[in-house]
Amino acid sequence: MTSTHAFWLAGRQATGETGFDVTSPWDGTTVGTVSLPTDAQVEEAVAAAYAVREDFAATPAHTRAAALDHVGRRLSECAEEIARLISAENGKPVKWARGEVGRAVSVFRFAAEEARRFNGGEAQRLDTDAGGQGRLALTRRFPKGVVLGIAPFNFPLNLCAHKIAPAIAAGAPIILKPAPATPLSGLILGELLAETELPAGSWSILPVPNDRMPALVQDERLPVISFTGSETVGYAIMDSVPRKHCTLELGGNGAAVVLGDWASDEDLAWAASRIATFSNYQGGQSCISVQRVIADAAVYDRLLPRIVAAVEAQVTGDPNDDATDVGPLVSEAAAERVESWVEEAVAAGAKLLTGGKRDGAAYAPTVLTDLPAGTTLAREEVFGPVLSVQKVTGEAEAFAAVNDSKYGLQAGVFTHDLQAAFRAHRALEVGGVVIGDVPSYRADQMPYGGAKQSGVGREGVRFAMDDYTYERVLVLTGLAL
Repeated sequence: MTSTHAFWLAGRQATGETGFDVTSPWDGTTVGTVSLPTDAQVEEAVAAAYAVREDFAATPAHTRAAALDHVGRRLSECAEEIARLISAENGKPVKWARGEVGRAVSVFRFAAEEARRFNGGEAQRLDTDAGGQGRLALTRRFPKGVVLGIAPFNFPLNLCAHKIAPAIAAGAPIILKPAPATPLSGLILGELLAETELPAGSWSILPVPNDRMPALVQDERLPVISFTGSETVGYAIMDSVPRKHCTLELGGNGAAVVLGDWASDEDLAWAASRIATFSNYQGGQSCISVQRVIADAAVYDRLLPRIVAAVEAQVTGDPNDDATDVGPLVSEAAAERVESWVEEAVAAGAKLLTGGKRDGAAYAPTVLTDLPAGTTLAREEVFGPVLSVQKVTGEAEAFAAVNDSKYGLQAGVFTHDLQAAFRAHRALEVGGVVIGDVPSYRADQMPYGGAKQSGVGREGVRFAMDDYTYERVLVLTGLAL
């Protein structure tokens, strides 16, 4: 009989009156049953977070850093068990799940380091004008208040870590809502946080159903919202709370540009391997997965067959198997949506070179060329293992093709030309440009976020801490400077 997983209310375990089953996308088995908080329990968590906000902001840095260090250490100790859990509830191959656990360990380590050095204060002498003689300004950062963190299903541990760790490091209470499809990985963090000495109320992990979220989003005691997910939901949240501070990490349709100087056999083999891997890792369910390849005509004919061969070499199947590269999507409905988009594109004239087949929640790694500009697949984020390849002539046309999108998260540019790299950095309307690799690279300490409809604000531990806090100036008077 499957046990029911409690949630975490103001730092302690609690159960509600009802629950729901979390099922495996791979075989439909029940991974666990999760208890749902009642409205009264959600209110209790919010009230506790609001009540503790001033005390938590004043918590010594070493206390917060020690708690973050502890969570990172315990994640590392339980890494294989947690990776298997991620794979079970999310469907991602276990080898990618292991990588996710490793990244979450780093996030908590970075946060512990930042907690120790954040908010030291910046001194500015004000006697640069006569009216400021004897005055010194000391600027420090203080939390804006309680953070509501809303995490997605595709990285059910690491993106929960990216909400919780910066908040604790900055001294901001947080209420985390994990994704309904994958709450178990987020709840694991509650088990580890409960082993620390963080004050009661400083954190809660509540699997609130999506249809009950509007009231929580609009609660005035939660002035900061950090959301990762679809643009539709993200902008709806922002529109509903125009006076709140919202960080939105939304979608993308990541482009990998291969310029004409990336032309040796070794170069093309590397590019094809990286493109194939990162158009399909996580089942393509990453906002920086490769969705578009934009290849210069000088290398296109040699690159395309290498990409197709590398995609066909991706091992699909049981995510529990260490050899599997590509598992199922998060649900059969997600796979059906991807299937319909590919069928629409082919009907409109796109050429299907490989893939294009669905089996339940699994969708075969797919490569298309000649994708018509007006199709859904060309305009939107597919969030599946589907790749289109486009031929262009010259750098300017390639960069224009990248920018011909409502999204602007990250782009990869394969080039050896340092000047071209800097031109790409200037020209491409994205949050990050990766040279010599695909757009799918993310270091968890760097600023991460997008331009245009890919969102507002930045993740990356220190940058999220900036988002969760504001500057407050202290002016000292009568000093002998």
